[in-house]
Amino acid sequence: MALMGAFLRQGLDLVARCRGSRPAHVGHWGVLLHASQPKHNFSAQAEQQELQQDEPRIPVEIPVPFLAHNCDPPPQHTKTSREELFRFFRTMNVMRRMEIASDLLYKQGHIRGFCHLYDGQEAVAVGMEAALTFDDPLITAYREHCNYLGRGATVTQVIAELLGRQAGCSRGKGGSMHMYHLAHHYYGGNGIVGTPPPLGTGLAYALQYLNKPNVVVAMYGDGSANQGQVAEAMNMAALWQLPIVYVVENNHFGMGTSEERASAHHGFYDRVGYIPGIKVDGMSVFAVKNAVAHAKEWCLAGRGPILLEMDTYRYHGHSMSDPGSTYRTRDEIQGVRRERDPIDLVQKLIVQEELATPEELKAIAKECRAEVDAAVRESEASPPPEEAELFTHVYRADSGVEMYGVDRYAIRKEQK
Repeated sequence: MALMGAFLRQGLDLVARCRGSRPAHVGHWGVLLHASQPKHNFSAQAEQQELQQDEPRIPVEIPVPFLAHNCDPPPQHTKTSREELFRFFRTMNVMRRMEIASDLLYKQGHIRGFCHLYDGQEAVAVGMEAALTFDDPLITAYREHCNYLGRGATVTQVIAELLGRQAGCSRGKGGSMHMYHLAHHYYGGNGIVGTPPPLGTGLAYALQYLNKPNVVVAMYGDGSANQGQVAEAMNMAALWQLPIVYVVENNHFGMGTSEERASAHHGFYDRVGYIPGIKVDGMSVFAVKNAVAHAKEWCLAGRGPILLEMDTYRYHGHSMSDPGSTYRTRDEIQGVRRERDPIDLVQKLIVQEELATPEELKAIAKECRAEVDAAVRESEASPPPEEAELFTHVYRADSGVEMYGVDRYAIRKEQK
């Protein structure tokens, strides 16, 4: 019943927004969740996806085979363009530098609390957005900084939120695990393990109810794949043939526990007999793009849910409190960096096609670092939230609920 209530509330909120009949509290949250327009767009949305007609197509082979369960696999080849290659290269570099900057800020004591970094997994976020539009709802767990950036946010909105500053996407009140972009249908950022599948199922129910030509992407990690609520949500989605793509980011360690020690069945794409699935090389932005486009087409054809297992790898530990080297060797981490790094794969293709020299690409990477450094300075200059912010976004503005802080006689009402 808790699961039903959670995903129906999420879905019906979306129904109300899409119909234009927002409850009072939805408009209030809209101000918070879309605080400012991004300076740069790090996504590859539908309006950017169609390659320029006068721009040469570049064939790309995907060497690691897709593995399919109860469905046909995507093609092992695709085509790209010079513009897309450089966008992939630049976006993943900005994401990588942003996470490295977050690591440093955390170690300096400027970022507190939970902080889960995404470096190594950038191809999943970037390749996925290349096959989606902002009208396709996206919901993920707490390793979310780069997913939020891919939805059209800015580095400043991310870093400032991590620092607890007003310039953050949630005005500095949400932190690392609670970033949202209502206008671009990004529903977080959820700190409770395993919640994206049931909440995403509710969003998919809303899309089906409204007959919208879109799909939901619900992301979760291999560490949460064995939860009961994940199985319940998938059962409902299959029963109702909902348009949802379940994406499990398999970085092979749930915190410090390997998938072999946690799951009796070591695969994820083929573990649900009644839902088709595909295993994807999650370190290849082209493989991810092909797979998500294939999955979206599957859902829009009315075939119901599909599951994608992204075979990926995180370079940092599970969180900043985890050194990440007690349950795996440093040689293993460095081996993945040498052989499968998502940025290096794109860089090699750019050089191979003689679109740029290694020196020119180093200059672009340096620009990305400078951009992140500037965003850090801007974030640090932003002030912390005002004291009054403690009493906003707690209850609906018209609820009449009264609140108090340390002083029980200082009654506050919900502020707009």
